[in-house]
Amino acid sequence: MTDNQNTPEENKGGEHPQVTDPEDRALLEGRHLGIAGRIACNFIDSPISPLLMMAALALGFLGLLFTPRQEDPDISVPMIDIFVQYPGASADQVRTLVTEPLERIMSSIPGVRHVYSATEREHAIVTVRFFVGEPLGPSIVKVHDKLQSNMDKIPPGVRMPLVKPKGIHDVPVVTVTLSSQSVDDSALRTLALDVLQRLQEVKNTGQGFVVGGRHQQIRVEVLPERLAGYGLTLDQVANTIRTANEEKSTGQVESSDTSFNVYSGAFLRTAEDISRLVVGIRNGVPIYVRDIARVIHGPEETRKMVTYSTGPAHDKDEPDADMIPAVTIAVAKKEGSNGVTVANDVLARLARLEGTLIPDNVHVSITRDYGKTANDKVNELLMHLFEAATAVSVLVLVGLGLRASVVVIIVIPIVILITVWWAWVVHYSINRVSLFALIFSIGILVDDACVVVENIFRRWMEAGRTTVGIAVDAVREVGNPTVLATMTIIAALLPMGFVRGLMGPYMRPIPVLGSAAMFFSLLAAFIFVPWFAMR
Repeated sequence: MTDNQNTPEENKGGEHPQVTDPEDRALLEGRHLGIAGRIACNFIDSPISPLLMMAALALGFLGLLFTPRQEDPDISVPMIDIFVQYPGASADQVRTLVTEPLERIMSSIPGVRHVYSATEREHAIVTVRFFVGEPLGPSIVKVHDKLQSNMDKIPPGVRMPLVKPKGIHDVPVVTVTLSSQSVDDSALRTLALDVLQRLQEVKNTGQGFVVGGRHQQIRVEVLPERLAGYGLTLDQVANTIRTANEEKSTGQVESSDTSFNVYSGAFLRTAEDISRLVVGIRNGVPIYVRDIARVIHGPEETRKMVTYSTGPAHDKDEPDADMIPAVTIAVAKKEGSNGVTVANDVLARLARLEGTLIPDNVHVSITRDYGKTANDKVNELLMHLFEAATAVSVLVLVGLGLRASVVVIIVIPIVILITVWWAWVVHYSINRVSLFALIFSIGILVDDACVVVENIFRRWMEAGRTTVGIAVDAVREVGNPTVLATMTIIAALLPMGFVRGLMGPYMRPIPVLGSAAMFFSLLAAFIFVPWFAMR
């Protein structure tokens, strides 16, 4: 290797502030240290080095503590459903007048990849799927803007479209099944709605819903023979109930310094309120709804059933169940929050509700715990990460000897932790792919440290003394090749991050975090390794 020569005058007066030995200064006199040599010269015997090391460890532990844990990386694939109702229209009419025009309008939105649709009598649903990586919020705005700008094209009789976005964060992190041998599914649904209201008070919870159970409703079962006997029609009964079920503002009344709003009418709340309504008058006698119909307040007619049964793998402490009525409560998390923390908080709140809001005759089963599965998979990969670090440490110990290998082994956790902190900074999560990137990087992130520490100890052995100047010169010797080797690895990894499609964002943590780990390992090799070697 040919060194660029500088004049002695350029290297005098504090060129190498940490080198105080005259022989070392003579050794470095006239040498062009390069980036690696200058970094090592400034930090090899500086009190800033241990402070930087402790700061890196502190940042790493902060990243490990606050970085969200998930099973898989966050992928933005916005999908927006548009529901349209066209009362009285056949399926062909809905397809011709609603579905196909709406498909053409939605296809013209920038960023849309596919448009799907399904049409049936009086109903249509159009699903707009955007490209991977498109943000959900702006995508919703685009759909709304396109609908509003084409309202004049909606045929008469078509109701206002309903827009419902769907994303990866709508997937529940916790599902809880409530079942009972003595409580029917309608009462279970009412209880589940109350429980869901309490669970959604937990911080960072997102959308929630209840599956199963019959809704409570007031049914008016008209008796045809009585309706015909009084000479009434179904429209008269329906109009009577519809007209009575409203409350209108009729004006204001002022008294002294006080103003009152006056309302007429009231909303119908109970079955008794409906049964007392007057439908008509015959022979001077009022005809009430109860005279021509049965008014029942209770569960709706059964359309679908949800039951709960136990299998061979269920907890033996729990009672056996076979096709008993059940409902399921599902709770999702907010975007960017820690799925493990949210799931644990939801389950903790649920445990406090058992025995108070949830009675003893209702059995609670956790049918999905995203927090546990994600945490178990992350912990498993963290164990593999530790095993990989241990295997690399043993190989370094065999190859370099005790003193030199200790320097390299200490650098490994520093680089890994600071990479985890970087994942937090760039809004990545700790998941299977990001941990794979760290496991993949362990084998190559020690390369820089091994090259630097081996050359330092070799030069010390050749000179028969351990000095700062020799260490700096040793770093200078291997600095440029080390930088070049690291940058070539980063250059080989980074193109993977520009892959398009669904696999691009999914695998992107590998090039991003792998490149970050290599860059941090390069800095650690020039800052911490010489300092540790001197110790």
